[in-house]
Amino acid sequence: MLDFLLSSDAILALLTLTFLEIILGIDNIVFISIAANKLPEHQRNKATNVGLVLAMVQRVVLLFFVSFLIGLSEPFYTHESNWLSVALSWQAIILFAGGLFLIYKSTSEIREKVEFPSHGEDSLKSKAFKSLSHAITQILIIDFIFSVDSILTAVGMTNGLHPNTDYTLVLMIIAVVISIIVMIAFANPIRKFIDRNPSMQILGLAFLILIGFMLITEAAHLSHTEFFGKSVGAIPKGYLYFAIAFSLFVEFLNFKIKKKKVKA
Repeated sequence: MLDFLLSSDAILALLTLTFLEIILGIDNIVFISIAANKLPEHQRNKATNVGLVLAMVQRVVLLFFVSFLIGLSEPFYTHESNWLSVALSWQAIILFAGGLFLIYKSTSEIREKVEFPSHGEDSLKSKAFKSLSHAITQILIIDFIFSVDSILTAVGMTNGLHPNTDYTLVLMIIAVVISIIVMIAFANPIRKFIDRNPSMQILGLAFLILIGFMLITEAAHLSHTEFFGKSVGAIPKGYLYFAIAFSLFVEFLNFKIKKKKVKA
């Protein structure tokens, strides 16, 4: 096994997979940061770190059920009519439910921040323990959604890398552990930055709405959904990440301009 892990193909696959796991985990960090920032200050670091550790545990556990995950893509129900054709699978249902959950949570959070901008720490103090468990529960749910997507990506990348699936399993576990360690190192600074800049909170929530919509369309694509003979295509993730990067760049420019005005 050591010879395989030290081979050039395995090292390249490990670096690529680790990078992809970190990229796929960015939206997870955004959600965890927003959920943790609703807690009292002394509980936020704990919620963030617990959320990411749970993400690592879930992904490692799911890796041991790779064959089960692959089986989730097999349709268990098909429907065909004049205007709708769909082949439902559990994988598509998980992604669809996750997309709806993200859109619901994000829009409700945006509504709360717009209509009740001063609502926050005072109301949280009276229910700190309940809020911590509630936040971790929500983080655990969304971790599962992102974990399924992340693990399926890892399985697709390492497919055929070695005839012994145990070797590729170890490679995927190493990539997941490294990516989570990197995310834990940067998660709290990102969370604090989001908390200090309200506009970044709204932007992060908007990203989650976009990601939720992408999950729904991906679920429709995996279900081979057709409306009036037109199939639903997958949205390339590169488009999504470019939109996020461009929006962050614009927000960074706004942040620099505001900072210069304050100094002046």
